[in-house]
Amino acid sequence: MNDKTVLLVLTSHDDLAGLRKTGYYVGEAAHPWQQLTDAGYRVEIASIAGGEPPQDGRDETDEIQNAFLADPSIAAQLADTPKLADVDANRYAAVLFVGGHGTMWDFPDNPAVNLTGRTVYERGGVVAAVCHGPSALVGITLSDGTPLVSGKRVAGFTNAEEEAVELTGVVPFLLADALEEKGATHVPGPDFTEQVVVDGRLVTGQNPQSATRVGRELVTLLSA
Repeated sequence: MNDKTVLLVLTSHDDLAGLRKTGYYVGEAAHPWQQLTDAGYRVEIASIAGGEPPQDGRDETDEIQNAFLADPSIAAQLADTPKLADVDANRYAAVLFVGGHGTMWDFPDNPAVNLTGRTVYERGGVVAAVCHGPSALVGITLSDGTPLVSGKRVAGFTNAEEEAVELTGVVPFLLADALEEKGATHVPGPDFTEQVVVDGRLVTGQNPQSATRVGRELVTLLSA
């Protein structure tokens, strides 16, 4: 395991049930990236299907997003990401499942997502997810078959937030409910405000507003 390298996993799904295009939420990758790189960690990127992952939530006034997309290493990786299934999870000290509505379709029950999360966690690494990224946690089980989130406190995009963006009837399931069905305790904060929950080596954030702190908490755990 390289104790200075963190893997960011992005969705490859770009269709919000015919409503509009979606993808990974750029700020939810960029803000943790800044925290990690400022602390001396290397960030590598993979996506579910490989190639260039679809973007959502791009804010051209966000200097951190601009720096992320302009960084030569990041730009080269985003131009042609490896498939997650082709990535050796043993190489990473942590994995961060980046959000965006696309994750709701291609993160849950994905074998590569399951294997990556389990491998990092069982090797003593940190698993993190933000906004809709915790949809990855719905399908991650440990080697004994127990859901990773069973008995753990987590954050994730709330039912109230899904209702506020008028996508309750569009997404394939409600994230908070699915996490609780796997034995997690979902801990919501007020809509669209920073809410991050750390439970052992699991770090979860509720929404885009939580992305910076998810990165900060990752650094804290990795530096311990």
